[in-house]
Amino acid sequence: MSTSFDLTPPTDAQRQQLAAGLTRDERRVLLEHGTEAAFCGVFLDNKRDGVYTCRFCGLPLFRSSAKFDSGTGWPSFFQPIALDHIRIVRDTSHGMVRDEEVCARCGSHLGHVFPDGPPPTGERHCLNSVSLSFVDAGEALPDRFERGAPEGRAL
Repeated sequence: MSTSFDLTPPTDAQRQQLAAGLTRDERRVLLEHGTEAAFCGVFLDNKRDGVYTCRFCGLPLFRSSAKFDSGTGWPSFFQPIALDHIRIVRDTSHGMVRDEEVCARCGSHLGHVFPDGPPPTGERHCLNSVSLSFVDAGEALPDRFERGAPEGRAL
């Protein structure tokens, strides 16, 4: 599935402006491909209805209806809003081979995807809470680049 969201990467000036608003931990995870500690993320136990977006650029990534409790200590989802909103990159850090998941628009590190999730996809998108923002159902999505529709409206 594809959406009509603008996936044009932020300009260098936009990237610098957005990075200036990050905490040290958000910067470490999003921009330096770090990982937050298990079982401590703010969205691990979030049960509200809505949409999870990229903390850096605001691109919608996952619906709350695709979230499940994987028992791993990180928010987990079985399906993204749209396949073109995420990009998978081979990660060979820490002596492992994994599939790193990054935001397709800004390239920020989100987490990793594994082939051990529930039906219907069998995928477990295991994400860092600090890589995400949450928009309650019916609320307007962030329009950080003032690009217009569909950002700025509810999804």
